[in-house]
Amino acid sequence: MKNTSQQYDAIIAICRDLFTKKTKDYGTAWRILRLPSLTDQIFIKAQRIRSLQENEVRKIDEDETSEFIGIINYCIMALIQIDKGIATQPDLEFEEAVQLYDTKIALTKKLMEDKNHDYGEAWRDMRVSSLTDLILQKLLRVKQIEDNKGKTIVSEGIDANYQDMINYSVFALIHLGKANL
Repeated sequence: MKNTSQQYDAIIAICRDLFTKKTKDYGTAWRILRLPSLTDQIFIKAQRIRSLQENEVRKIDEDETSEFIGIINYCIMALIQIDKGIATQPDLEFEEAVQLYDTKIALTKKLMEDKNHDYGEAWRDMRVSSLTDLILQKLLRVKQIEDNKGKTIVSEGIDANYQDMINYSVFALIHLGKANL
């Protein structure tokens, strides 16, 4: 698991770097987004990944990497929105936004480590396309929970689904060789 932890950190460093650069460029304009809007942004990225995986012809010369990074960062934004609520104007300073990012990632990595222990790193034998399908399934679950006004009877909540999508995206990026270890 030590290697997984290092690979995870390497992927998150890439995502965090992009998040900090975009926060410097745009501020925290994303703070006005409602959860369904963030869910839809993640859905668009996951659908694009699936399309890239299925289509032989690409009109834009990109692979899935940037889309998985986008899923991770949008999921973190959603986790922050769950805790802080939706703002009418950008209300986070750069340092606070990055600190919240780090807090959400630390909790999500801990979840990954716990599940990874219990499942014996089963994800290592999965295909990237299966991880994509699981992300899409989680998105459909989140949309249903959102339609149910956040209420579930026996199922985990929206936050756990966002965390799983982050972890599946990290696993996919590790499979794609983006951990640079």
